[in-house]
Formats: sequence, structure tokens, C-alpha cells
Amino acid sequence: MAKPFRFNLERVLDVRTQLEERSKMELGKAMAACTVKEREIHRLENEKNARESSMSQKPVVTPEELWLWQAYRSRLIDDIRQAHVQLAALEEVRERCRRTLVTRSKDKKLLDKLKSNKAERHAQEERLAEQNENDDMASIRYQPPVV
Repeated sequence: MAKPFRFNLERVLDVRTQLEERSKMELGKAMAACTVKEREIHRLENEKNARESSMSQKPVVTPEELWLWQAYRSRLIDDIRQAHVQLAALEEVRERCRRTLVTRSKDKKLLDKLKSNKAERHAQEERLAEQNENDDMASIRYQPPVV
């Protein structure tokens, strides 16, 4: 009866698999945060452009409206600039998560490869042992009778 294959580092492989999955989730969250921030930047830029075009369409602008417009426009520009800074920070986090995921995937694949090599070697040893056992049985069964 062949003994089943048992990989000694199975627990380590499980931990590395969990770490890889966690890294995938973190990367997904970082990518989603970048996407949200990019949408916010586009929204702010569209808002600024729309307000600029609506202000340029007005035939007469009072000093109060001009003052309000300039304050609103400077605030939009500051918000856009701040959103770009936040986006750069989020992109750094995303890149760090990506590098972590690549490292953890390599670690896991290395153990997976080791496991498959050991399983293949185990199967080969089991086949060889079974073949030797069959050869021994055949040798014993078909020996010429001793006189």
C-alpha cells in the first residue's frame, strides 16, 4: 500500500497564500481609492471649466459677483491642487501594494513549485517501490524448483 504524499511545509504555504490574498485585497482597495480621487479631480476640473464658461457668457458682471467668482475659482484651484497631491500619495501606496503583492506571489509560487516537485518525486519513488515489490514477487513465484 502506497503511503500518501505529505508536504512538510503545507502550513507555511497556507500562510503565504493568505498573505498573497490579503495583498490582493489591499491592492484592490488602493486602486479603488486612486480611481475615486481621479474622478473627484475630473469633477472639480469640469466644475471649474463650467463656471468659467458661464461667467464669460454674462454680459454684465457686478463687482460683488466678480469678487465671489474669484474667491470660488481660487478655492476650486486649491482643491484641485490638493486633490492632485492626495492622488500622488495614493499612487505611491498603490505602487507599494503592487510590489508587495509581486513579492508575496513569488514566495508562494516558489513553495508551490517545491511542493509539486516533491509530490512528483514521491510519486516516482512509490512507483519504483511498487515495481521492485512486483519484481521480487515475480522472482519468488517463478523460481525454478530446487532439487
